[in-house]
This record gives sequence, C-alpha cells and structure tokens, in this order.
Amino acid sequence: MKKIGIIICDRYHTCAGGKCFRSMGAREGAFARYADEDVELVGFTTCGGCPGGNVEYAPAEMKANGAEVVHLATGLVVGYPPCPHLNCFREFIPRQFGMDVVVGTHPIPEKYNLVHEELGTWPAMTAQVDLEELLADQKTRLAYD
Repeated sequence: MKKIGIIICDRYHTCAGGKCFRSMGAREGAFARYADEDVELVGFTTCGGCPGGNVEYAPAEMKANGAEVVHLATGLVVGYPPCPHLNCFREFIPRQFGMDVVVGTHPIPEKYNLVHEELGTWPAMTAQVDLEELLADQKTRLAYD
C-alpha cells in the first residue's frame, strides 16, 4: 500500500479534488506509476499561498499519517503562471521530511496544454519527466477538460 499526500496551489483552495481523486482511482496522470499497487490518500491541503508556508509543516502531518510520497498537484503546473516555488518544494520536502515528491496528480486538461504550448511556459521547467506523465495522450487530456 502506497500512502500519499497531495498539496494543491492555494489559488485553487476551494477545489474539491475531483480530478485528482478520479485520476488516482483510474491510475492516470502521475498516478499511473502506481498501476500495480494500492494507494491510500492520507493528507490533502493547500500550499498556504505564496511563497508556500504550509509546505514547511503539512508534510510532517502527512508523514505522521504514513505518507511516503507527496504529490504537488497538477494545478501548480497548469495555473498561469506555473508555481514559481515548485522547484523549491521539490528540493525542500525530501531534505526536510525524507519523503519522495512527485510533480502532478491528474492529467493535464487539453485546454491548458494548448495555452501553455502556445506560451512556451513548460520547456523551462525542470519537471520534464513528470510533465510527460501528466500530458498523457490527447484523448486523456480531453477527458479532463
């Protein structure tokens, strides 16, 4: 059983997590890596708003609940601009809490893919491997529009 936590961008603080939970159940997007194992969500919260003050504390609670991995939600990537603190979170969480970090949850909806392709925002991101999983295929992206 893989226990995970999810941290979403605070600008989406009213998000009910529908796409994240749907993709976790279907093992799509960043959850495709768990195709052959059970997954349990043990924490779900926002970053706390820029610059992400909640990231200093929330992973500790998730870890106390058994989390081994923290997923930084897809909203941190598809929002405009993408989270400017994403790389800091990717470095801080493993160093401070000894937990793995995955960038993304649900597949990127096609409408966001098209806009970010046009703007050229993603090629500069260091999370290119994570983006490959999140981009999935067009059929999947359209299903998450």
